[in-house]
Formats: sequence, C-alpha cells, structure tokens
Amino acid sequence: MARTALVTGGTRGIGAAISKALKGAGYQVAATFAGNEAAAAAFTEETGIHTYKWDVSSYEDSKAGIEKVEADLGPIDVVVANAGITRDAPFHKMRPDQWSEVVNTNLTGVFNTVHPVWPGMRERKFGRVIVISSINGQKGQFGQVNYAATKAGDLGIVKSLAQEGARFGITANAICPGYIATEMVMAVPEKVRESIIAQIPTGRLGEPEEIARCVLFLADDDATFVNGSTITANGGQFFV
Repeated sequence: MARTALVTGGTRGIGAAISKALKGAGYQVAATFAGNEAAAAAFTEETGIHTYKWDVSSYEDSKAGIEKVEADLGPIDVVVANAGITRDAPFHKMRPDQWSEVVNTNLTGVFNTVHPVWPGMRERKFGRVIVISSINGQKGQFGQVNYAATKAGDLGIVKSLAQEGARFGITANAICPGYIATEMVMAVPEKVRESIIAQIPTGRLGEPEEIARCVLFLADDDATFVNGSTITANGGQFFV
C-alpha cells in the first residue's frame, strides 16, 4: 500500500516540486495552500494531487485539516513542513505584527503541522518529518531577523524530534535551501538577482526539483539512520 505524504505550502514553488516528486515516487500526496483556490484547483487538475486549504498558523485548522486528509487518503507517514512567509524589514523598523506573523507561520506552523500526526507515527512505528528551513536560518540575513529566527528554530525542532522519535522508527530532518529559482526569486529585479548569483560558487540559482530530490531521499523507508540532520543545498554559498 502506498504511503501518504502531506506537504504544507505544497502547490507552489519548492512545495509544488516536492508534491510532484513524491507523487512520481508512488506516494499518495496531500498538498496544502493558504489562499489562492483557483491556483490550487489548477494544480490538482494538472497533477492529480489532492489539495486542502488551511492556515498552518492555527492549530485547530491544522488538526481539522489533517483529520480530513487522513480520512481521504489514510494515515500520514511523511510530513513535509514547507509552508512559510516573509515580512522583511530592518530590525529598527520591524513592527510587532511582522514579527508575530512570521513566527506564527514559519515556527509555530511546524508545531501545528507535526504535532497532530506524531501520535499516529509513534503507534505505527514509522514516520518521516522533513522541515524546509533556509540558508538564512544558518547564516542570518539583513532585514530578516524574524524569518532567520524561525528558520533557525526549525533546526532545533528537528534535532529534538529526532531524539524523541528514533526508538519509534521516526526520523526528523531539515533541508536548508539556498536561493532557488522560484517565482518569488525570479520576480526580483534582474540586477538584484545577478548580485545573488554572484555569491553562489556554482554560478546559478538552484532548481526546486533539486530540493525535492533531497526530500525523496529523507522520506525513503531506508533512510532510518539519517536523523536529526540538516541537508544544506545552496550551491556552496554557505558552509556550516
């Protein structure tokens, strides 16, 4: 029987590539989205992947959404916490709402996504928790105190979950992408994009599919001994 995977923020950018790769590998996939219902419907029509709308910053919405996914597709074996937002501003200009919105989605949202599926994973003695962090959670970034803090916090989550879940056959790992050629990055002015690429030793942006391949590796049944780890996929831009 095919395993079931949940990908939050799974209809666009890196999340869409992950959803498609998991489906291609034989998983039953549920992809969440926060707002654009027309885009989500088009994604389902294109890929056949089930989509579900909820706000990951809400525990109640996440729990109810996960219950719906499991009723439709079966118990969730693999959870990819990918949903995230930015509200950039220099620290001296950052408003409390910019801080709290990012924390609630990028950090608390990981708790809200993983916590409801954790008991079932423990009971079934299998689970894969994969959190999409960021290069900026490793090195920091001007104007992203809020975002960098949440992405660094995500690394602490997986290191702790790895220790709690290991004896139950559950692994928890993170992926830290560098700059990836998503719609968001490609929308920045060309000169800005060129300045970013100039900092990447490989001389190019990453592709969403390259991050998706990292997810497939971590999700595999045979990846049990990779636990509490961070895969850094940034073209050599930053080393831990």
